[in-house]
Amino acid sequence: MRRVLQSLALLLLCLALPSSGAAQAPTTGRIVGRVLDAANGAGLADAGIQVVGTTLGTMSGVEGRFTLGNVPAGTVTIIVRRIGYAPKTVTGLFLEAGKTLQQDVSLSAATVQLSATVVTAESERGSVNAALDAQKNSVNVVSSITAEQIAKSPDGDAAQAVGRVAGVSVQDGKYVFVRGLGDRYTQTSLNGARIPSPEPEKKVVPLDLFPTGLLQTITTIKTFTPDQPGDFSGATVDIQTREFPAQRTWVMSTSTGGSDAVIGRRVLMPALVNGDLVAAGAAARALPSFIQRFGNFATASPLQSDFNRMVSEFRNSWTPRAQEGLVNGSTSLSVGGNDPVLGRRIGYLVSGTYSYSQEARLDQRRALAIAQTGAAPTEVDRYEGESGRSSVLWGGLANVSTLVGTRTRVALNNTYNRTMDSEARSESGLSENLGIPFTIARQRYVERSVRSSQLLVQSDLTARQKLELSLSASGVTRKEPDRSEFVRAIFTDPTTGATMAPQWFSSSNEGAVRSFADLGEDAYEARGSYRLEFGPAGRTLAVKVGGLTRHADRDAFSASYSINAPSLSQAERELAAERIFDGRYTGTGDAVWRVTPIGVGGSYTASDWLSAGFAMVEKDFGTRWQLITGARVEYSDVLVQAQPTVGATTSTNPVFTDVLPAIALTFRPTPTMNLRASASQTVSRPEYRELAPIQYREVIGFDNVIGNPDLQRALIQNYDLRWEWYPGAGEVVSVALFAKRFTNPIERVYRGSSGTRIITFVNAAGADNYGVELEGRKSLDFLGDALANFSLSANATLMDSRIRLDGQSIAVTNSSRAMVGQAPYMLNTGLTWTSNTGASSATLLYNVVGARITEAGELPLPDVTERERHIVDLSVRFPLGERLSARVDARNLLDAPYQWTQGSVVRESYRVGRSYTVGLTFRP
Repeated sequence: MRRVLQSLALLLLCLALPSSGAAQAPTTGRIVGRVLDAANGAGLADAGIQVVGTTLGTMSGVEGRFTLGNVPAGTVTIIVRRIGYAPKTVTGLFLEAGKTLQQDVSLSAATVQLSATVVTAESERGSVNAALDAQKNSVNVVSSITAEQIAKSPDGDAAQAVGRVAGVSVQDGKYVFVRGLGDRYTQTSLNGARIPSPEPEKKVVPLDLFPTGLLQTITTIKTFTPDQPGDFSGATVDIQTREFPAQRTWVMSTSTGGSDAVIGRRVLMPALVNGDLVAAGAAARALPSFIQRFGNFATASPLQSDFNRMVSEFRNSWTPRAQEGLVNGSTSLSVGGNDPVLGRRIGYLVSGTYSYSQEARLDQRRALAIAQTGAAPTEVDRYEGESGRSSVLWGGLANVSTLVGTRTRVALNNTYNRTMDSEARSESGLSENLGIPFTIARQRYVERSVRSSQLLVQSDLTARQKLELSLSASGVTRKEPDRSEFVRAIFTDPTTGATMAPQWFSSSNEGAVRSFADLGEDAYEARGSYRLEFGPAGRTLAVKVGGLTRHADRDAFSASYSINAPSLSQAERELAAERIFDGRYTGTGDAVWRVTPIGVGGSYTASDWLSAGFAMVEKDFGTRWQLITGARVEYSDVLVQAQPTVGATTSTNPVFTDVLPAIALTFRPTPTMNLRASASQTVSRPEYRELAPIQYREVIGFDNVIGNPDLQRALIQNYDLRWEWYPGAGEVVSVALFAKRFTNPIERVYRGSSGTRIITFVNAAGADNYGVELEGRKSLDFLGDALANFSLSANATLMDSRIRLDGQSIAVTNSSRAMVGQAPYMLNTGLTWTSNTGASSATLLYNVVGARITEAGELPLPDVTERERHIVDLSVRFPLGERLSARVDARNLLDAPYQWTQGSVVRESYRVGRSYTVGLTFRP
């Protein structure tokens, strides 16, 4: 216990300490790495590693990790041996004096007579190769994108990066869809631990919260085994933050650039407040405490003097201003290493990143559709205008790790990220319902944060027993304070017929509105697993058992206040908004103002307990066959209590117990080929916001969203068949078939009845989802020497789904249609040129996702569909000396418009322009 406490204390030290100087230059170095089972990628303890021609040697410990110290510098050969495995010799290792070389080695089971294997170091190294090895040896169907691949793309956050993965599409620049299944069917974890979502209406964590500079790999696990959480069907997206380097190093990078929709143009922007540039401006926009104490005005009726004070305490900021567009910029710094501290080696990595960007939306328009008897829908309430947005993203991580003895590894991983989006929008259009042209000015600020701390203990109790324990605490916040909407009407003079000057629409509840929203969620998770192996290598039977308990608490609040002044004269209503609200009508004798809570919004709390246990077995039948089977039991208890702004408190307490079986069979006809088949059952539970009957409003002409407390959880049966071939290092060819059957799937549907346009959630009767997934990565050297430095990667997914809404109480447009979010196809391709040294590269990337339903329609209106977009990006990397490298990126080169349609009506459309970035990276 004393040794464990000592090790935990060491994890909290500041570890970037300078090394003491030496009297003479070093003549030796270190070799570190892992010994892995070639069949499944698992670490192998108790393997012997020896430097050939010397007496230097060591044994591998937990996760197969080893360290060889005082190795003479120069070209080195090592040999690795373990009982039950064929020995392997790795040649061509070049070790520099005073440096640390990282080298992993995989061993094959000696179930038949095998001679010793000799390989060169290059065949064992490379993060893309490592990812493909992990994919080949995984018991699941997985796809990964690595730091190496991200570095060769212009992607700035995890959402942009994961969109390159087979079967994955990204909606709204942040939400992940896998195999056409929406965000509710995708779970996000950070270093293996689930993190909550900061979005009020989404289950999935928006991946734009994670800058790519902090990432090691992003892995999408597309099939279920009992040791995974059961509430997914599309995939589990696991974000792995960077691990510490083998030797002390630091890296700094910076970049600048901009969009042709911003640079050289005047862009609408709200005024900055203190804290905006560090994503901490919410406090300055908070709901005034004087207004808070009146609640929904039901129990405390304000006097005229109270209304006057309320108007004075709201921020007097209504109108966005056009300003010259600014360039984007980012910078990052990381420091890491593996140094001795008090006689024990500590691995550490501290990294931070910051970015600021501006975006403009050009050719922006929106409209609504109304039904016509016997005819196509007709466009109404069309608005055109422009908008601008400034964004800040910063974050950091601090990870430390050490060994307790040789068999136990203790790690502490900490991550914190924060974003800000400050938006302005100005538009003009005609309200057909009222017969009045309007101009609308809107300002919106959204601030989000996510934090996670994880304590991980991994122990090889013996060579055949493994224990893993994890404790994690995570939390998210989302603040949307002081959204302002100011509406001006353009009337016609009844006498002359002339168009009058725009004037404040002060007689309407939507003429001037301030809205406030706040969300916070904290989650705590403990999980553990124990694995015991029996039998000889190659015919191993492994039993794995474990459990998980997770508790989350969420508090969410939203409120909107309408400000009216019907007694103002026409001349007064024609004043600029900031003059109307500058205090001239809030004197002691003034009786102009009325402030009213709008009958939408409210607050809700959620308490979520999840407990789970699992048991599974893995059986090897020689080197070719592997069977994995078992079951997981999950108990979910969710309590959601909602208090609308107007109305009584409601309480919803869905409780579910689910048994989730799984079976997977892998056949390896050759060492480079896999054939996988799997079947499982998983669940999809309603999210808190979907259960809360609180309406969330939008400004004139937008849709409103309301929850449904009667939702049931969905059950999903999953079937997968996949063939994989790994012809060479860094190469893969795969074909996968998948099918899913849903019972009670939850769908987001659109209700467009007269007057009120509502989006809500319902359980459909059932649904089927099926498709084929193709993936390939291949060097073009087989076409001749001229193409030897080129490689081609591509993945394509063809899919379809049918959802059955029979027996629902709503009059749906299609009783059988594709699921919401289901695209019929998606395609990613990339052509990469790499120099002989690997220091320079150029990558051309292409992406397209087919048209997909975003809102299911209710008769007589059709479904709302997001149209396909073709995207082309280019990224170039090249050295500027020994320690300095440069990059040039170009994104969205085709600048295809974003567009949503409902029948023949264009519901929304805009362009964002092309963006260009140049950057430098310094590695001392």
